[in-house]
Amino acid sequence: MTKRLVIAEKPSVGMSIAAVLGAKERKDGFMEGRDYIVSWGFGHLAELANADTYDEKYAKWRYDDLPIVPANWKYKIPRDKYQQFETLKKLMNRDDISDVINACDAGREGELIFRNIYKMTGCKKPIYRLWISSMEDAAIAQGFRELKSGKEYDNLFAAARCREWADWLVGINATRLFSVLYHRTLNVGRVVSPTLAILVQREAEIDAFKPEPFYTAELNFGTFTAVSDKFKKKDEADAVLVAATGTAVVQSVNSKEKSEKAPALYDLTTLQRDANRILGYTAQQTLDYAQSLYEKKLCTYPRTDSRYLTDDMDVGVRAIVICSAGVCDMEAPDVALTTQVCNSKKVSDHHAIIPTMVAGETDLNTLPAGEREILKLIARQVLRAVCEAHRFRETTAEISCGGYTFTAKGKSIQNIGWKVYNDKEQKDKVLPDLTEGGELKVVSTEVKEGMTKPPAHFTEDSLLSAMEVAGAKDMPEDAERKAWELPQPVPVSSRS
Repeated sequence: MTKRLVIAEKPSVGMSIAAVLGAKERKDGFMEGRDYIVSWGFGHLAELANADTYDEKYAKWRYDDLPIVPANWKYKIPRDKYQQFETLKKLMNRDDISDVINACDAGREGELIFRNIYKMTGCKKPIYRLWISSMEDAAIAQGFRELKSGKEYDNLFAAARCREWADWLVGINATRLFSVLYHRTLNVGRVVSPTLAILVQREAEIDAFKPEPFYTAELNFGTFTAVSDKFKKKDEADAVLVAATGTAVVQSVNSKEKSEKAPALYDLTTLQRDANRILGYTAQQTLDYAQSLYEKKLCTYPRTDSRYLTDDMDVGVRAIVICSAGVCDMEAPDVALTTQVCNSKKVSDHHAIIPTMVAGETDLNTLPAGEREILKLIARQVLRAVCEAHRFRETTAEISCGGYTFTAKGKSIQNIGWKVYNDKEQKDKVLPDLTEGGELKVVSTEVKEGMTKPPAHFTEDSLLSAMEVAGAKDMPEDAERKAWELPQPVPVSSRS
């Protein structure tokens, strides 16, 4: 009797899959059942070898040895992961194993992790792919009913391997080159270096900025104020107020109704940006919390670049909304506009990040604070995304006094819409009824001073945004430019 071998990326994921497949017998490094054996890696079991593996002379950093370009790439197994690798090797080559199912994370890195293990074990058995966006039992079971041939993901593996090799080539060669030239260790990486360039450019702009004062003249009419243009000198603003005596006349009143449509659901980058802006979490913290929630079956797969659900999910949107309201301890909207969140054309590998139904049944107080706050952030975005647009009326009045023009602006909310779920209270700033040619009495006047401001220092929120659109003008529309993770320092070998 043959069995199928399932390989997950982490033990916790492997255990969840084993429970669904009925593989209940615990062994050393795997779970076994009647039809399935489930094992796992610990992330990247196989890693690219160091440069000195190809030639001992590369143990020393020398300019004349560059560039280092392997003819045949070599991989290594870290010592602390070798036992699990040996377990996988034995399992993959067991006579009773008919095929191997890749159940690593359904993304580029998950594909790379599995394929490197597969190749290093020398396995030749057929590959099937489990591709799921949720770790809920029902999603796992459905995923196994819809397994795909591993060949359908050959190009994804090729893309992952190209990225892996490019990182090695740039990191090893550029780091050694600049370190040798400047006699100090200078880490260079495919991501870290252009990101550093963005930061350095912004800091240079800030250093070069010279703040300048400006002045405005302000007329107070009791219930509202009107402001003049900006002046570089205080004397100019003072002169305006000296002239602005007597009665002011309304020159024009323009009123427009505007709207802000509901935001889309979260992909990883927008989740990271909001978590940094609202909660102060780093991009890596947010990813770690979201990944943990995914493995606990409380949210869907986080490493996604889509902000929509597929069209066939529309029937379940209302249930997701009610679940999200429970997570946030808020009232669900009366009507959920499913067409705003469902669009299969805008979903590639994975749909947007949303809470699972399990989240609605979980005592959130049992979660670590970081995971709890991220889950609430994800749930609240669901509530916003299905709401009506935020509509408001914006009024601009131009008022003449003493030969100068002053501007007053007002805003009145027509429909709060999705902003009902914002923490910040939305307030009206209403102008009184003004008619062209109407006269107004000036109650008081004032000159206010301000200073021009330099560009803001980057936060992780604004840096992620900059990375997301970096080089957009010079790249094709379909080029990949998502910034899921801020770069970490590039580890390099010590020079001899």
